[in-house]
Amino acid sequence: MQPVMNPKYPGLSVRVADEGFAAYIWGSDFSFEVAAYGAAQVGKPVAQWPVTPIIPYRKCYGIDPEEFSSFRDAADSEIFMAYLDDEPVGHLVVSTNWNGFAHIDELAVHAPARRHGVAKALLDVAQFWSRKKKLPGIMLETQNNNLGACRLYERCGYVVGGIDHLRYRGIDPNTAEVALFWYRLFDNPLESPLSSPASPRLVP
Repeated sequence: MQPVMNPKYPGLSVRVADEGFAAYIWGSDFSFEVAAYGAAQVGKPVAQWPVTPIIPYRKCYGIDPEEFSSFRDAADSEIFMAYLDDEPVGHLVVSTNWNGFAHIDELAVHAPARRHGVAKALLDVAQFWSRKKKLPGIMLETQNNNLGACRLYERCGYVVGGIDHLRYRGIDPNTAEVALFWYRLFDNPLESPLSSPASPRLVP
């Protein structure tokens, strides 16, 4: 697959992950600040969710570069890396799920590189990959304490298809963290064309 360029951010490109993937993972900061929990509601925009502010803290997912090593260059999965001015700043892991949807197994952006369109560019490539495989859509999971991610997915045409209040209770019985399952359905007759993200532009 050729690099994908984002015309809004000329220095941003997305490529298939290479041998520098592990070094990029170990050298990046994927943490984010949690300042509130949202009470997600199916069919309602994120802006209308009730929000409970909390004392802010930083959350960081432990990302292991070897976890998805078998996904690289496989028939039903791929790992993409985003570059900003030729520096690796983000990645996305996508695979074909058992239910026929593409599944975004992981999406992360290096903290200093956020707000440069990196996550949006990676999601656009996931859509391109999924449509090329003629899949009906994309699904992913995030949590109710990552409201920035929720707003991003909503802007990119995803909708909440499921809410799981118990998913993280095995880790912490008292957690307020709730799993949210987002879906981007292709060729949905109920979907407004304006909600569809622009197709990525392939360049030589």
